[in-house]
Amino acid sequence: MLCPVAFLALSAVAQAHTVAWIKGMYCLGGPDLSTDNANTNTAVDPLYNLTYAEWWFQHDRGCDAAPPAAGDILQLPAGGKFTVELAHNRAQTTLSYGGKYTSEWPDGKEHPEDWAGPGSPPECIQDDGAMHTNNQSMAAGTAFAISYQSEMAAVTMENLAVFTVLEHTPWKRVATYDVPEDLPACPPGGCTCAWLWVPNGCGQSNMYMAGYKCNVTGSTSSRKVAAAQVPVYCVDDTSKCVKGAKQMIAFNQRTGNNV
Repeated sequence: MLCPVAFLALSAVAQAHTVAWIKGMYCLGGPDLSTDNANTNTAVDPLYNLTYAEWWFQHDRGCDAAPPAAGDILQLPAGGKFTVELAHNRAQTTLSYGGKYTSEWPDGKEHPEDWAGPGSPPECIQDDGAMHTNNQSMAAGTAFAISYQSEMAAVTMENLAVFTVLEHTPWKRVATYDVPEDLPACPPGGCTCAWLWVPNGCGQSNMYMAGYKCNVTGSTSSRKVAAAQVPVYCVDDTSKCVKGAKQMIAFNQRTGNNV
């Protein structure tokens, strides 16, 4: 028989998807600032068919109004790496219950290294449709973007620039991203970052965007991040590729799409 805590940890993830968990994120303890919910999955819920005002930094569920605790900030070492936990629920990370309900995988369960779905697209991994993929090679990849604005209210599509991507994710729980060596330092109040994911089919055409207070450390760069431009699909024609800073992909929403 499951203990009450175990039941809570497992029951809340039936319809969950995936987000990058780390101290410094908005909504780490849920949108209610009066409590720190170790079993929350509010920040995980996908964004679909919403207005720009609703999906921008998860305003629809109040996450943009639930900043991290004082002193909690995502550190981005220039030229180094940072690690997050991709999971369906905070309970399935080391940020809850001492990591009791974690595994190598986002759902806290055990799976084979070659975990895969039953067949060709559009069939997803049947054990966990929240992964939005058939196998690791088909996982669309995730990204982090940075805005040199300390206050989220000042962040726009044009000043939020993607600075790192990680191919074939989300996949396992622990994910490590590279930080460019020439990423400039943040202003005294820090920067605002976002974790981004647009699945490549396999289920509903969802979009994901989570917010973080972040800070670039150890930077000696005097460069400035240019205004972020709208990305262009260019796999089949590299001449179409956009050079320089690029915006996040805003997709399948009622308003605010850029692709």
